[in-house]
Amino acid sequence: MPAPSARLLDQLARLDQRYAELEGQLATQASQAASPQAYQQLSKELADLREIVTAYRTYRRLEDEAHEAEAMFHAQGDLEMREMAKEEAQLLRQQQQEVLAQAEQLWAARTEAPERPLIVEIRAGTGGLEASLFVQDLHRMYTKYAARAGLSVEVLHSAPSEAGGLKEVAFGVRGSAAWQRFKYESGVHRVQRVPVTEAQGRIHTSTVTVAVLPEPEAVELADIPAKDLQIDVYRSSGPGGQGVNTTDSAVRIRHLPTGLVVTCQDERSQLRNKEKAMRVLRARLLDRLQTTKQAELASSRRQQVGTAERSEKIRTYNFPDRRVTDHRAGVTLHRLDQVLEGDLDELLEALRAHEEAQAGDGG
Repeated sequence: MPAPSARLLDQLARLDQRYAELEGQLATQASQAASPQAYQQLSKELADLREIVTAYRTYRRLEDEAHEAEAMFHAQGDLEMREMAKEEAQLLRQQQQEVLAQAEQLWAARTEAPERPLIVEIRAGTGGLEASLFVQDLHRMYTKYAARAGLSVEVLHSAPSEAGGLKEVAFGVRGSAAWQRFKYESGVHRVQRVPVTEAQGRIHTSTVTVAVLPEPEAVELADIPAKDLQIDVYRSSGPGGQGVNTTDSAVRIRHLPTGLVVTCQDERSQLRNKEKAMRVLRARLLDRLQTTKQAELASSRRQQVGTAERSEKIRTYNFPDRRVTDHRAGVTLHRLDQVLEGDLDELLEALRAHEEAQAGDGG
C-alpha cells in the first residue's frame, strides 16, 4: 500500500479531533438546556464532518488490525496460521487503501470546489396568481437562507405579476459551499393554502418550479458564437412612477440552435442587462448539455438523474397545518413559518442523509 500523504492524515486527524470536541459540546448543551440556535449550529457542523471522520476512523481501525495480522505472520509458530495471517493482512491493507481513497475524495470536495457559483430560477407553474405569490415567497426564503449561510445573492431577472408577486425570478448565489447548499432545491414545489381572494375558505393547490444551475466555467462551455444569438432590445415594463424606464434597456436573447430565450430588464443599463441575460443563458445551456449526457448514461438505470428531478413534486408547503414535507427524504416538519424564514438546515440535512443512503444501496 502506497504511503499516504502526511499532510492529508494530519488534516484528517484535526477533523477527527474537532468532531470529538463537537460531541462533547453537544452533550453539554443538551444537559444545560442551551439555546436551540446554538445547539442547531453545533449539530450542523457535526453532521457536515460525520462522513469524512467516519472514513478516517475506519482507516485507523484497519491500520491497527493490519498491524496485528502482520505481527502474527512474523511471529514464530504454526505455518498455516502464519499464512492465514498474511492473507488477512493483505486484505486489510487493500480495504485500508480503498477507505483512504474515499477520505481523500471527501477532503478534496471540502477544499477544492466549495466556491462554485450558481443561478437559481423560480417560475410560477399551475395556480395562476397564487403561484406567482409563492414564487415571491420562495425567493424571500432562499434569500434569507443565503444570508444565514453567509452567501451573497444577486438578482439577475424578475418579472412581476398582477397580484404583486413574481411570475419568475432568477438570481445568482456565490460563497462557500453554495452549490452543496442549494443543489437539492431543483424540482416542483407545491403550496396548499387559502388565497386572500377566496371568500369561502377553500384551500387551493399551486405549484412552482425551481431550477438550480451551476454557472459554467470556460472549460465546460465554449464561447457562444454571435451568429447563434438573436439579441433584441426594448423598453422595460413594470410599476409606474419615477422608476419607469424610458429607454430601450431591456434585453431579450434567443439562442437560435436550441430556441432558449432569456430576458432581463432589472437594470437601467442595456449592457448590464445583456451581461446578466448571458449569464443565465450560459447556465441553461450547460444544464441542457449535462442533462443530455446524464440521460444517456442513465438510460438503463432505475432513476434518471437530471431528467426526472424537475418534473416530479419534491416538496409540499401546507399553510393550514403549518407543515412542510419533503417527499424525497420522507421528512415532515410542523414549523412552516420558520422554514419560510430561511431555516432550511433540518430539511437539507435529511436530504444529505437520504442521498448517502441511496448511494450506499447503489441507487
